Amino acid sequence: MESLLAAAPFHVAAFSSVSSPSTHSPSLLRSIRGGGRAVRCAAAKEAILYALEHDEMFNSEEVIQWESGKTINSIAAAQGIRIRRRCRPRYPSEGSGDDKAVPRNILEQIVWDKEVEVSQRKAKKPLKSVVESSEHAPPARDFIGALTAAHRRNGVPALIAEVKKASPSRGVLRENFNPVEIAQAYEKNGAACLSILTDEKHFQGSFENLETVRNSGVQCPLLCKEFVIDIWQIYYARSKGADAILLIAAVLPDLDMKYMLRICKNLGMTALIEVHDEKELDRVLRIDGVELIGINNRSLETFVVDTSNTRMLMEKRGDIIKEKGIFVVGESGLFTPDDVAYVHSAGVSAVLVGESLIKEEDPGRAIAGLFGKELLS
Repeated sequence: MESLLAAAPFHVAAFSSVSSPSTHSPSLLRSIRGGGRAVRCAAAKEAILYALEHDEMFNSEEVIQWESGKTINSIAAAQGIRIRRRCRPRYPSEGSGDDKAVPRNILEQIVWDKEVEVSQRKAKKPLKSVVESSEHAPPARDFIGALTAAHRRNGVPALIAEVKKASPSRGVLRENFNPVEIAQAYEKNGAACLSILTDEKHFQGSFENLETVRNSGVQCPLLCKEFVIDIWQIYYARSKGADAILLIAAVLPDLDMKYMLRICKNLGMTALIEVHDEKELDRVLRIDGVELIGINNRSLETFVVDTSNTRMLMEKRGDIIKEKGIFVVGESGLFTPDDVAYVHSAGVSAVLVGESLIKEEDPGRAIAGLFGKELLS
């Protein structure tokens, strides 16, 4: 909900600062300018009040609950989200006593660190500046179109190949890491799209890698693989050349996903919404406008991988997914042609693969080994 800022469809009537963090319960907010409602909508300490015109999101159940005194974390928990938000100005490992937070799992640690990172980035480059930069970015390319064409062309799941140096669970995956060379090798060997890790603290990625690959002449559409908690990141990714961006259902409440989808559509970007379990999938399927879902076989809380997760979810919800015309991507735990065939038979039309390719001496040539054949570009 802290992501509910004023985008193009909204009209800002007034704004002012408030001092308490957005995870604290607010009192009922006053009306501004002719009865318009105001909502506090930033995770930083110096939050902003935006008065919005009548809008289905602004009048959603989550906003009404928030205005009546519920915390963002309690609202998220009611939707099955176990990841808490801290909204602190320092990294959780810093501080002492009550201020020294202990995350429940890896994903919560990443999200808390991301809150600090985004707050610091926004202080250096405010949202208005990033929005303006995004308007001068090269046009977004058709991410789903590229996946669909590759699937039809090769008769196997389209490949989203990941440019990834490290991970929290595996450490450094590739010492000799040149993002442009890797991206070019992937494209040459049949990847339909590329995924670029941008998280620095836990994955040793960067937005600079994303921008460099985009400016290198690589034609594959690019997915910004980021832990998105704020719309600032979406505009920033677009300004760096991203054609698509990852949204994680385990982190984002329904209202945030709806709002971020709206922004992506306005920017011409594709949102890949990632789910891991049945409850997350059901939440996403209730949201209008979803076109691309990723089923992650890895729990981002424990990092345990189970490839049968894709089949289980597709057996339970495959009919609804097909009826809605949603394109499905299988993620994690895919190392062999049998693994790819397994998730393909379950109903996915694309796979997102990083570790099994990036650890090979020639990541591009490793694609043929993954699929059991060379892919047509």
